[in-house]
Amino acid sequence: MDADWKTLDAVAIAQAIRHRKIKATDIITATLTQIEAENPSRNCFTTITKEAAQKQAQAIHRNIEQGSPLGILTGVPFAVKNSFDIAGVTTLAGAKINAENPPATADATAIARLKQGGAILVGALNMDEYAYGFVTENSHYGVTPNPHDASCIAGGSSGASAAAVASGLVPIALGSDTNGSVRVPAALCGVYGLKPTYGRLSRAGTVLLSDSLDQIGIFARSVRDLATVMDLLQGEDITDPVSTKHPPEPCLPQLNLGIRDVRVAVADGYFASGATPEALAVVEELARVLGTSERITLPESDRARAAAYLITASEGASQHLANLKSRPQDFDPATRDRFLAGALIPSQWYHQAQRFRSWYRDRLREVFQNFDIILAPTTPCVAPKIGQKTVNIDGKVMSVRPNLGRFTQPLSFVGLPVLSVPIYPSGSLPLGVQIITSPYNEALLLRLASVLEREGIISITI
Repeated sequence: MDADWKTLDAVAIAQAIRHRKIKATDIITATLTQIEAENPSRNCFTTITKEAAQKQAQAIHRNIEQGSPLGILTGVPFAVKNSFDIAGVTTLAGAKINAENPPATADATAIARLKQGGAILVGALNMDEYAYGFVTENSHYGVTPNPHDASCIAGGSSGASAAAVASGLVPIALGSDTNGSVRVPAALCGVYGLKPTYGRLSRAGTVLLSDSLDQIGIFARSVRDLATVMDLLQGEDITDPVSTKHPPEPCLPQLNLGIRDVRVAVADGYFASGATPEALAVVEELARVLGTSERITLPESDRARAAAYLITASEGASQHLANLKSRPQDFDPATRDRFLAGALIPSQWYHQAQRFRSWYRDRLREVFQNFDIILAPTTPCVAPKIGQKTVNIDGKVMSVRPNLGRFTQPLSFVGLPVLSVPIYPSGSLPLGVQIITSPYNEALLLRLASVLEREGIISITI
């Protein structure tokens, strides 16, 4: 088969399969062959669902031969962070402890919905233990390197999801985002990463880090892939207690509507410091292309980040207290130390953080009365080296792990929908720009990104 298939986006692959230009069985065979050849060095997959993928591809081939109805992503391979339940597979969530659990009895809702759309699951992907990290340097399952420079990190905690898309192993992948765990690796690996509104997509069948923050997210090669997956996944799920009743709003049909009257501003203050000149420059470049010189301050974003830390640590630790007491040696040391610190947080601090959360949410509602879109850096720098502990930014030495999410955490804190779009500065590793909007406005994010993509301002390189 022509190797160019791996640079096609998901929609193009599905169209080729439906029009009988490519067989679903050939796509899956080529995908599995590539994964098996490259995974020893890329370390993206912790499980390859080879037999199930081949059976589904054969069933799709028969449906095409019989003229049966086909889904919009018919025959498209995809993969998921190993925090998603896969029927017949043990859900690791990056943890050694979880490897002792029995296999899941059913697919997570998101996997089931993608399969209903014709997509074929090919495996589960590496991550930071219990999604508590920004680097995917997992002490149990190894490091997932950056596809653009194997000496650098892929980001995290959904690092292997981003790396699998960036390296051409799959066109789409699912991850989860607590404080930036979709957007950070999307930026560092140079792919699209969408964190929808909190509650917009079902989390049923996934292992959570922080119940009040976690949202599943999407990695893709193109904006239309994001829109297609978003349309398949959105909709209420009664098995997820935080699933929204907000009516689904199709994103794909809106991609060509344009952005003539969209009000865009650049986040200043907190979001204009603590980053390299290159990370700030790509934001300014997008603002210039969009014709805006407007600036807006998101008030008390530094406090929002601090409060998000408290809530994450407290809610995360509460889930693992028994194992922290009985078998602390079986945790990744970095994860264990964060959970232990979280277990010591006074309850009044947690409640104060939640009260501040309400105040901050109200302030951002006021911001979106005047603007539709806010631009901000995704990460403060390009991907650091594997094992690198600190980075020098603005003459200050900053710890890598906590500061990779300094620009993503204040936005997750109140559940905003955010899209990180990839930009490749000349001679540099990729960077990302966050496109931020008000709740349930994902279609607008994708419309704006589609315009930038058509103009060649944003794109991915495989």
